[in-house]
Amino acid sequence: MKIGILTGGGDCPGLNAVIRAVVRKSISQKQWEVIGIFEGWRGLIDEGLTRPMTLAEVSGILHRGGTILKTSRTNPYSKKIENGEQRVLENIKKLEIDCLVAVGGEDTLGVAEKLFHKGVNMIGIPKTIDNDLSGTDYTFGYDTAVNIATEAIDRLHTTAESHNRVLVCEVMGRHAGWIAIGCGIAGGADVILIPERPVEMDNVCELLKKRHNRGKDFSIVVVAEGAKISLEKEKDRDGSFIVQELGTDEFGHVRLGGIGNVIAREIEKRTGFESRMVILGHIQRGGSPTAFDRILATRFGVKAVDLIERGEFGKMVALRGKDIVAVELGKAVYETRTIDDELYETAAVFFG
Repeated sequence: MKIGILTGGGDCPGLNAVIRAVVRKSISQKQWEVIGIFEGWRGLIDEGLTRPMTLAEVSGILHRGGTILKTSRTNPYSKKIENGEQRVLENIKKLEIDCLVAVGGEDTLGVAEKLFHKGVNMIGIPKTIDNDLSGTDYTFGYDTAVNIATEAIDRLHTTAESHNRVLVCEVMGRHAGWIAIGCGIAGGADVILIPERPVEMDNVCELLKKRHNRGKDFSIVVVAEGAKISLEKEKDRDGSFIVQELGTDEFGHVRLGGIGNVIAREIEKRTGFESRMVILGHIQRGGSPTAFDRILATRFGVKAVDLIERGEFGKMVALRGKDIVAVELGKAVYETRTIDDELYETAAVFFG
């Protein structure tokens, strides 16, 4: 048996733990070959971006962030790539890969599902710090991102209090506010803005005024990059994405970022409170994974090899409760897992 493994999309703490688990179990316990595919799907579109994996290659990588296989947002089905699907299928055949393990988020696993229906033996492993895949309770990388963002908010508290300022902390989260809610609750944020709950800027300012009226002269606002804010009550009520540029990647996503700037400026203009903004950006997904993410990623990798042995292809490993289970790839990417009302209402108790 020859296994191919790739990591696609944004890098994420825990990817190396997954690679290590797949390689160790495949080679040590199954005596299978493992081929590392570099730069995500690009490694199966362009020749020469693969190499055999050994036990030595994965030694000492458990605690490392990023991915030793590199990654990219390459989409074989993009109009920018000529005959992308066919080139992938031909290279899989040429490399004599019996099963392909794709580690990634919605986009990477969406490609995996399409290839499965083209006859590729495929296993998916969920990865996204946004924690928004519907097929699993948690994705590795999320816990690390929340811990990093929480530490940042703890540090922002001291400077906000020292200068009597409102500090706006922008975190990742395109369609779901899991990071914002997690670090906002843990860090004691006074307002949390998420994509699931469009709000009017005046309402945000009223919450901050309420806090200041009871004697607090500083505030922390956490905002997900994909939050939707209406600047006027009767105009653009549903809000819209704040984007860095008009271009899109190969999966059609605009590059988000900058909503923190808008919110900080509006708060200062409407309330008179001195305001500053911090964008955590890629800091959230860099560095060593937490113990939780290392364990979860390891369990995912081991389970993936078990599924291969049983011939359960077209599946994604997932965490359900305390158990690692297999779900259909299609269900894994069917919809975005968003914040439920109960969790949001828990956070809202502490707004203002």
